[in-house]
Amino acid sequence: MEHPDHPLTEARRYGYVEDGGVWLRPTLGQPARRIGQVKDTDDDALRYFGQRYEAFRAKIDELLSRLQSADNQGSFLMKLLHLQEQTKQHDGLGDYETLHRRLKEAEEQLNVSVARNREKNLATKISLIQQAEEVRESVEWITASEQVKDLRQAWLKTGPVDKALTDELESRFHGAIQTFFDRRKAFQVDRKNLARRTLDRYRDLVNQAEALKNSDQFEATSRQLKQLQTAWRDINGNLPKKQAGELWTKFRAANNHFFERLKKHIETQRPADNRPGGVPSSAEESLARKRELAKRAEALIALPPNQGVNQAKALQTEWKQSGAVRGPESDQLWQRFMLACDKVFEMSALDYYLRKRQAEGGPALSPTERAQAATTALRKFIESDRQELAVLQDNLGKLNSSAANDQFRQLLQGKIRTFERKIQTKTELIALFQLPVGR
Repeated sequence: MEHPDHPLTEARRYGYVEDGGVWLRPTLGQPARRIGQVKDTDDDALRYFGQRYEAFRAKIDELLSRLQSADNQGSFLMKLLHLQEQTKQHDGLGDYETLHRRLKEAEEQLNVSVARNREKNLATKISLIQQAEEVRESVEWITASEQVKDLRQAWLKTGPVDKALTDELESRFHGAIQTFFDRRKAFQVDRKNLARRTLDRYRDLVNQAEALKNSDQFEATSRQLKQLQTAWRDINGNLPKKQAGELWTKFRAANNHFFERLKKHIETQRPADNRPGGVPSSAEESLARKRELAKRAEALIALPPNQGVNQAKALQTEWKQSGAVRGPESDQLWQRFMLACDKVFEMSALDYYLRKRQAEGGPALSPTERAQAATTALRKFIESDRQELAVLQDNLGKLNSSAANDQFRQLLQGKIRTFERKIQTKTELIALFQLPVGR
């Protein structure tokens, strides 16, 4: 007894031969249609088109299997739709209705999955937009730049959302990111311009000092050079280490050259020398005057910035004429006096910064808003000062102990003390702005 020919039996269920042609029975709402012709025998032709169906079914089986294990199932939608259309046009003999139903069920499941994923993607993108809109106003440039980088990567990895929302979401996210980069660029341009102006001011002071170093007008030139030294301290700019060192070396050399000449001049005049009238005749008188100067300097913070700066400079001149006194109290008075003057100068710089921002289109600020803006700006300045201080401390730690480096070591130590005082000054100003009753 022969085994039944299963492929041929299946082919006959779905097709037949007529007038030398192979026909597919009515299926999927379509009438019977001719799909080929008989080349050898009727049975061979039916088997051949049955095998074509099996190959087509295997292709669909593979696609549905890949769909189940895929991460991005949405990419299979068009393939499913294309195969559904092919079930109505494919030339083979088999159960196309079952294939079409399987593809349709897979499409419906896929649509549900895609809709669910798009809801998740929407929630993710809204969260990323909120984070981007928070970071766009940050002044913590280094950490904020890293956050922006991470946000952009996360955005690229997040799948699509409903097409009707895509443009609006893209616009909000990329708009926030662009705002941050525009602000960072403007800050960098301002910083570069400030560095250039700072360099020009230092160079100008060097040129003035070198022009005065050989002067024989000792009294007038001494006052001028001390004024230049005060102006140098007032700049308090941040330049690259090598450049700052070269300028300071030239400036100090010009000053040292003149004051060495002044010292020799005084020695030649010593028999007729008298103490300057403005200098107190005793250490106690000098200390008393320094106490008074420190007290007056601490009161300047209550004045408008421009008045405070002018009076602080005048007090610095008086301090230089108050006489030299050694001892712990003198050192403490010097620290009080310098910190008070520094507060005045920092307050003036802060006032200029806030007025500049308002002139560039910022809204008028209430006293409370101005205090908040001042606190934010001071914290930004402190961050920059700390970065500069860390670089200076690192450079000092790496400096060889050779005597040849003594001059540069002193320069670094002076810079470090300056930045430590700047940070202390700004920190105390922040506390001042946070008092219940403002200035």
